[in-house]
Amino acid sequence: MTAKPKQTATDRVRTTLADEIVRGIIGPGSVLDEASLAERFSVSRTPVREAIRQLEAIGFAAAKPHCSAVVPRFTPDKLTEMFVVMAEMEALCASYAAQQSVPIWRDKLQIVHDDCCEAARGGDIDVYYAANIRFHETIYEISGNGFLAEVTRNVRHRLAPFRKAQFRSFGRLALSVEEHEKVVIAILGNDPSSAATTMRDHMLEVRHSVGDVSPSLA
Repeated sequence: MTAKPKQTATDRVRTTLADEIVRGIIGPGSVLDEASLAERFSVSRTPVREAIRQLEAIGFAAAKPHCSAVVPRFTPDKLTEMFVVMAEMEALCASYAAQQSVPIWRDKLQIVHDDCCEAARGGDIDVYYAANIRFHETIYEISGNGFLAEVTRNVRHRLAPFRKAQFRSFGRLALSVEEHEKVVIAILGNDPSSAATTMRDHMLEVRHSVGDVSPSLA
């Protein structure tokens, strides 16, 4: 059974703030004050400071000299540009993965896909999100191109809060699994063109779903 991932205090602060930024609960220009956030989350300022630093690393907070970080403005066009790049990189990983035929990799892909199916049936977003990361990470690994995997992973980190938030969209977990199924069939069928197309379609559907949970980014 797929377990719910454990979180540190820093993880809890970062993921909560990122989710609220994506959904517009914390709007552009909002100040991320360490003291007030530490009080809100009942933690010391150290994990809050680290969480803000991590948000800055993925573009979810902007540091200001001698003052608290603030939330930047995300525009629909900018987000679409980022997802288009993400889609092409993930598509290339899937295409390369479909050209591999190592039995242990093929078995691993099926296992992580099955884990996603189980997590989706459970309906827990955190559990499914963790399983989803393992699914995509496995495809990066199977691609056999370490540099491509590294660069794709870096872009994914920038979009991670959006990719998680979209699972709040009604019925999205089930649809995500269906999209994964098409990718798996193409990869296991050694069909690079179909693997790239299905993965690209999947990622662009993720972009569309972000608008369901954050209308300002539709």
